[in-house]
Amino acid sequence: MSEIKNTKQQIRLPLILALAISAGIWIGATFAEPKTDRNDLKAAIYKLQEIITYINRDYVDSVNTNELVEFGIQKMLEKLDPHSSYIPARDASLAKSQLDGEFDGIGVEFGIIRDTIYVVAPLTGGPSEKLGIQSGDQIIKVDGKTVAGTGITNRDVFDLLRGPSGSKVVVDIKRKSQKDLISFDIIRDKIPQYSINATYMVDEEIGYIKVTRFAATTHQEFKKAVTELQEQGMKKLILDLQGNPGGYMGAAINMADEILNENALIVSQEGKMSRYNQKAYAIKPGLFEEGSIIILINEGSASASEIVAGAIQDNDRGLIVGRRSFGKGLVQMPIDLSDGAELRLTIARYFTPSGRSIQKPYGNDEDYSSDWSYRFEHGEFFTADSIKFNDSLRFETKAGRSVYGGGGIMPDFFVPLDTTMSSSYVNRLFNSDSSREFILDYLDKNKKKFDGMSFEDYYNKFEISDEMLKGLISVGERNKVKFDEKDYKKSKEYLKILVKAHMGRNIYDDNAFYKIINEAVNEAYLQALTLFDEAESLALAPKNNN
Repeated sequence: MSEIKNTKQQIRLPLILALAISAGIWIGATFAEPKTDRNDLKAAIYKLQEIITYINRDYVDSVNTNELVEFGIQKMLEKLDPHSSYIPARDASLAKSQLDGEFDGIGVEFGIIRDTIYVVAPLTGGPSEKLGIQSGDQIIKVDGKTVAGTGITNRDVFDLLRGPSGSKVVVDIKRKSQKDLISFDIIRDKIPQYSINATYMVDEEIGYIKVTRFAATTHQEFKKAVTELQEQGMKKLILDLQGNPGGYMGAAINMADEILNENALIVSQEGKMSRYNQKAYAIKPGLFEEGSIIILINEGSASASEIVAGAIQDNDRGLIVGRRSFGKGLVQMPIDLSDGAELRLTIARYFTPSGRSIQKPYGNDEDYSSDWSYRFEHGEFFTADSIKFNDSLRFETKAGRSVYGGGGIMPDFFVPLDTTMSSSYVNRLFNSDSSREFILDYLDKNKKKFDGMSFEDYYNKFEISDEMLKGLISVGERNKVKFDEKDYKKSKEYLKILVKAHMGRNIYDDNAFYKIINEAVNEAYLQALTLFDEAESLALAPKNNN
């Protein structure tokens, strides 16, 4: 998503259209009947207004005009491209909070287990932590209204617990060690959201940073993470963008600026309107312009992730490792509408420094949405040879290496997906939240076991026992996850890794989770550890400055 500022001129036409549709019959008196030229904007607006007027006045049944209008907007945008979108007012604030870097609320990570809200963890520094709310607490009532056993959804929880900073919400909690409900008067506050989930040293020289999205605070978080790792001796960096769906374009540009030398082109964009034609260069001394860097991507890495990966690859600054990225090369501009809704309109295509567009074809919506399935079925996740490139879309990096447009960033080193350990039974255990329920219960019963245990001791010495897995299986069966012996035998060691990683996150932090997962089953990460000599050689290779 672009961070281009909205001016009156930039949003005038979309707003005219949106307001004309939503105004219904009242706008009729303000328009003289226009010419019938189908390319004429006034003619199109008049036709829409005319149809809504007839439906509202003459249709045989009563209709909700606003619902019709919102449905029409959605269908209209589907004719444009897969990424232009309309977010109704009721959802817009929640959508924005995912990228703003903070939200107003009580400060808990929650899960819904057997129709009850469980506190997975109070967020550090938030009002819930300060009041003593604990992992495993069950939220039974909110403002006197029972919410347990009512079919509550994640959206309902957001509506109930989020609210303006300074406002009060009364939460009644059931705690296993207490007979009666515990009532908390919680004053909502600003709750920070982080887009960098893990920062740690792999060894004496290699640092690791996991970025999960590109939000308003990502650049500052990245600078802080790099600085902390450099203070610990980092000379080489693994930047993990696997599964990162993107976000703000400006955050991606600023991150790349910290890695690339001054005056290196990061990304360019071109739109129908000349004011959207821009080029972004590295303009300041960056924090990590010298050390070797490897970026991890996969089929879930999109948009802003691809801007960073493309900039590093085309400038031959480092290596890209993993699988071909998603392929989103379109720029959206967020437009606030008068009723609180938001329009995210595609206003440009972006191009990597070599000049390639990495947007995959989107003429057929069904093909576009099922692209991952197509890649899987045709073997792309397992062998690089299954990926065919159009030679007419070949471009060259600064060092003369061939790269291709037309559908994502192809990594320099391909790492196949390993499915030998996973199974549908393990997926069901985690999708049903049975694993989370088991972990919360186990930690509640075994608190003393982990008191004073360092993460190093947990990582090196603590093992998930067969007895613990039996407990997890039992919780799964209680949640209607039928035991599958064949899948269990296939995935037993993998299941132990997952449980240990998720339990480590509850006891320590996200660093614990990612370190356990990375060292055991993150194939791209393990491959990257062997490639820093190649990354360094590439960064030192002669470059073409034309």
